[in-house]
This record gives sequence, C-alpha cells and structure tokens, in this order.
Amino acid sequence: MGGIKGASAQLINRELGRSGKVWQTESFDRVLRSSESLDTKLDYILRNPVRAGLVSKWDDYAWMWKRLEKHPYAVA
Repeated sequence: MGGIKGASAQLINRELGRSGKVWQTESFDRVLRSSESLDTKLDYILRNPVRAGLVSKWDDYAWMWKRLEKHPYAVA
C-alpha cells in the first residue's frame, strides 16, 4: 500500500505543481461481507471529493477512477 500511495502522491503533486502529503499514513482494511456493504462503501468513496468541497459532482473529480459509462452505484 505504501508503494501505491507514494507513487500516486508524486504524480498528483507533479500534476498540481505542489509538494507534500496527499494520503493519510494509516490504511483501514475492511472485509466486505455483502454486495449491500460494497455498494455503501463505493458510494462513500465516490462522494469523498464532493464532501471535501473539491467538486460539486463526484464524476467531475479528475483523480477518480471512472468506467466509460457512468458508475451504476453513483448517486449524482
């Protein structure tokens, strides 16, 4: 996880023309036991940039992974 965070932080900082931390130090691994739980977690992740005030819609966030079609779990 540290390698992924380190490499992506370098790319993000380079793109934004800044330096410093991008990710939290700790990671919180969870075992998802049902599709309902997965849907809830996906919705939470997709809404993070909106809650942080970075964008008004999750799919406007440049760093969000996107499928070619709109994500079926996202609520705009």
